[in-house]
Amino acid sequence: MAERLSSVDAFRGLTMAGMVIANNPGTWDAIYWPLEHAEWNGWTPTDLIFPFFVFLVGVSLTLSWQTQLVTPSRIVERGLLIICLGLFMAGFPFFNPYRWRIPGVLQRIGLCYLAAAFIYRRTRNMTVIAAIVAALLLGYWLVLARFGDLTPDGNIGARIDRLLMGGHLWRPTWDPEGLLSTVPAIATALLGVITGLWLTSPGPMQRKVKLLLLAGVALTVAGQAWHVLFPINKQLWTSSYVLLTAGLAAMVLAACIYLIDIRHIRAWSWPFVVLGRNAIALFVVSGLIGKLLVMIPVRQRDGSRTVLQSAIFDHGFAWLGPPKIASLAYALVFLAMMYGLCHFLYRRNIFLRA
Repeated sequence: MAERLSSVDAFRGLTMAGMVIANNPGTWDAIYWPLEHAEWNGWTPTDLIFPFFVFLVGVSLTLSWQTQLVTPSRIVERGLLIICLGLFMAGFPFFNPYRWRIPGVLQRIGLCYLAAAFIYRRTRNMTVIAAIVAALLLGYWLVLARFGDLTPDGNIGARIDRLLMGGHLWRPTWDPEGLLSTVPAIATALLGVITGLWLTSPGPMQRKVKLLLLAGVALTVAGQAWHVLFPINKQLWTSSYVLLTAGLAAMVLAACIYLIDIRHIRAWSWPFVVLGRNAIALFVVSGLIGKLLVMIPVRQRDGSRTVLQSAIFDHGFAWLGPPKIASLAYALVFLAMMYGLCHFLYRRNIFLRA
């Protein structure tokens, strides 16, 4: 029987905390390398945040009894709400129709949710879902290898995005959340569904966690091996990247379940549970505030102008020490403020779920 696991909320909260810190440094000129994205091929810890969240979307589908009662129309409503929130964030605050980015993080999450939810409604056979994942990953590999190359401008996904969305992309000629690369992201969500089905299957949880850990190791090794032929690349969401990140996510989830739900070592996880229970609200609010901070102009004492975010950093954090330490301190304070908001919502039993 499906049940809510505190470990899943904690893992989601850990992921969201990483996102807030990575997206809100005091200055982009002073960042520790784990908080940077890989320039193209390869990966850093920050490149794990997005796929971890997508993986947990799939896991969560199987762990809530409410999912069993959700109608197809409600699934569509939820997916469209997530997509619309992403479009709102992309247009905020000017909503210029000529520069409005169409793809985006929430847009991809919404599409992954829609696909995974409908597949989950159709079948709960782990073998069938695994076959779908294999078909998506192999098919994506063959398409990218057959048409174009693996450069930002030359890959077939970028060409499709330019054809369909023109100037509404993150970069003039490509977008990391494009249409074609959403296909393997759906596979990431489906690997989360398989994980959730495994966790809710009959049997002792300790045994399931051990096998989940072993599966995570196997997927991680497979992803690294595939990297030789199909490089690990977040921007293209390559098939090797799917296996690597799903494997690492499975291992982290296994560790969280062991500590929180089996050993009941929970004190450390409470702040992350609070963040994880309102992940969508946290993403939207932190994104909008971050955007406003770099848009609001401020006049300095010498008459020059800067933006509010820079003024806060220069006067409130730069004195703390080396630029990277000061920049990280700013991000941690920003996270603490977001935690305050999530804690306020949590204490009042307010959960903004898409």
